Amino acid sequence: MATITADGADLPAAPVPAAKPFAPPNLALTTLGLTLASFMQVLDTTIANVSLPTISGNLGASSNQATWVITSFAVSNAIALPLTGFMARRFGERKLFMWATLAFVIASLLCGLANSMGLLVAARALQGFVCGPMYPVTQALLISIYPPQKRGQAIALLAMVTVVAPIAGPILGGWITDNYSWEWIFFINIPIGIFASIVVGRQLKGRPEKLERPKMDYMGLSMLVLGVGALQILLDLGNDEDWFNSTKIVALSVIAAVALTVFVIWELTDKDPIVNLRLFRHRNFAAGTIAMVMAYAAFFAVGLLVPLWLQRNLGYTAIWAGFASAPIGILPVLLTPFVGKYATRFDLRWLATFAFMVMAFTSFFRSGFNLDVDFERVAMVQLVQGLGVALFFMPVLTILLSDLEPHEIAAGSGLATFVRTLGGSFAASLTTWAWSQRTTVHHAQLTEHISAYDPATLQTVQALGNGDVQRGAVVLNQMISQQATQIGFNEIFHLLGILFLVVILFVWFAKPPFAAKMGGGAAAGGH
Repeated sequence: MATITADGADLPAAPVPAAKPFAPPNLALTTLGLTLASFMQVLDTTIANVSLPTISGNLGASSNQATWVITSFAVSNAIALPLTGFMARRFGERKLFMWATLAFVIASLLCGLANSMGLLVAARALQGFVCGPMYPVTQALLISIYPPQKRGQAIALLAMVTVVAPIAGPILGGWITDNYSWEWIFFINIPIGIFASIVVGRQLKGRPEKLERPKMDYMGLSMLVLGVGALQILLDLGNDEDWFNSTKIVALSVIAAVALTVFVIWELTDKDPIVNLRLFRHRNFAAGTIAMVMAYAAFFAVGLLVPLWLQRNLGYTAIWAGFASAPIGILPVLLTPFVGKYATRFDLRWLATFAFMVMAFTSFFRSGFNLDVDFERVAMVQLVQGLGVALFFMPVLTILLSDLEPHEIAAGSGLATFVRTLGGSFAASLTTWAWSQRTTVHHAQLTEHISAYDPATLQTVQALGNGDVQRGAVVLNQMISQQATQIGFNEIFHLLGILFLVVILFVWFAKPPFAAKMGGGAAAGGH
């Protein structure tokens, strides 16, 4: 519209000012609330692990029953994660975060109050489901409230939480259980969750969000629940049930394969799917997600195998195994501000490449460990790997989110986190199975040339048993078992080193720019 002056001349209309992106009143306080909630949620994936013997003893349950405290959380969490996009569209990211966090608080209270294993498992299943959207929605909210030039810092901060929380979980859980009682590993979530929910709710009040009313995709939801539930359960129980020698595992495999196949076909052809698998049409999202899944699976395997090896082979207690493993989190904490501020000045593919080379190097180095390795060397290798971890999460997260539309970020984050979680489950099952299998093979190989009729063997057995042949034979078998376990450990880490190098290839399938579509609507909060 033109403006007419007194002499009748037309002047061009003044430009309409662009809508100012939404910013919370206190960015630091909002960030604290969001990251505290994510830290609490990620921490709970591992905090109960070392407390299982105490929990099962107090509740009068067997050790096998106690593992369902972990399994129920993992299954329900895996089901909820890919639903994040649907729930964010329906309720809005702010409300979804608040409700999920408060529901997590209630579920944590129920876990602490449970007086039987059945009630605890049910409460953990509820806890796992309601916390599913928390991490992906936190990621979407952080990206939306930070200006473009500082979004790298927000992603780096969340990446640091992803690394540190699982490491801190067993140490904190063991300390709380030893000094107080196991219930407090759940009760500590209550003040943190309430604080986070109130802070984020108030700080993000008035944040514009475009809500939709997508139809409920009952077919997709039922296939997701059935397929992911069966898959997660078979991954958790596979080693105990001797995999495909068990009818139960075979049945779960068939159910998972059929349900997930139907789920994928249905979601790709449905007009309004509950999980948007079409996000994989984006090149960077597909390449970044594959790289994230493979690298996280290998990283998860390292985090699982090192403490187990320290306890089984070197005789460490759970707490000291945690201390030896913990240095992996030091550099991510120290370097987060610098990675977030300066990483975007470089080609993120080169940064990720360097990170994976560091992680490959540390894996190859561990493949040369023996039973005489000391605490300092184990901790130092963990510290060096922390450099790779510090430079891995932020670049890969940025790459996989970079070509999503602003309204797709919550759904994309939820989907990527879901696939990453499944990758961790596969890694946990396959690496422990492979370690057990290789240990059996090497034990057989090491005993091939040992004979009760060999004079040298008899002399060694007598020496080990101080003249008692039977006792000496037991000691010799233990020594052989330890060596076989060590060789299997070394072989797996050699393979993990190769896997980290293979991940580099997928990173280079992505194409810059890596922050082009994180502006506009996302910044303003308009979805």
